[in-house]
This record gives sequence, structure tokens and C-alpha cells, in this order.
Amino acid sequence: MAKTDENKNYKVIAENRRARFDYAIEDDIECGIILEGSEVKSLRLGGANIAESYATVDEHELWLVNSYVAPYAQAKTFGHEEKRRRKLLVSKREMARLWNDTQRKGMTLVPLVLYFNHRGLAKLKIGIAKGKKNHDKRESEAKCDWGRQKQRLLKEHR
Repeated sequence: MAKTDENKNYKVIAENRRARFDYAIEDDIECGIILEGSEVKSLRLGGANIAESYATVDEHELWLVNSYVAPYAQAKTFGHEEKRRRKLLVSKREMARLWNDTQRKGMTLVPLVLYFNHRGLAKLKIGIAKGKKNHDKRESEAKCDWGRQKQRLLKEHR
């Protein structure tokens, strides 16, 4: 019973399922996100999209670019801009590693999941990724198809 009480605030808001198909994710980092009040209320209702967004390091700061947070209807006067750049919070050590990976190694920072953690704080999981070529995508799709087919065969023989 303590386990459900512990995770009652955990809620996935938006997920970027396409990222694992288009990119080879090598590592991921959980980071905080600076939001305005109406953005938090909108996220609680599930109005967000991170499918077309990316993260970038600019002048020792990490930013989430092109993410969409739906407008909150009750906040007419003090609303928020839907597709603004949002600052992400990471430690200095992680920031240095992210800058090194993106600038020197040519990696991309791809948002994977936007969620509320068990404490009710909005978090974003970012993947350090390398883009896949078409033949890599075909290979991973064939591997996935074979896994599904293998499960069907095992299920039939039981």
C-alpha cells in the first residue's frame, strides 16, 4: 500500500515515441523545467506536445525549443505563450557533459518524456542521441518484427 501512496503524483504528460525510432539513444538525463503558473495548470490537464521539440545548449544554459503547452482557458489575462523557449535545470557537471556531447561529438538532445514525478514536480527526460540512417531504421524495425513473431510462435506452441 505504501508503494501506491508513494507514486500517486506520478503522471506522464507527453511522450515522444518517435524519438526511439529516429534516434539511437545512448544516455538519458532527468532535468527540471521552469514553467509559468498557467503552464503548470495546463500540463495537469495533459495539454502538451514534445514530439517536434529539441533541447539546445546556449551560453551555459539548457533550453527546450519548440515544445507546445496548450493555453489554459481560465488564465485569460495572465496566460502564457504556447511555443516559447523554456529553460531546463541541470547541474553544472551535466551541463558540461551535454555541451561536450553536442558540440564535439555531434550528438542531439531529444526530449523523451515530460512528466510529473512522485513529488508533483514537472520533469523532462532528455536523451543524448545520434541520428539513425534509413538502413539503421529498417534494421531496428526488422528486429522488432522478429521479436513480435517469436512471441506469437511461442504463444502458439503452449
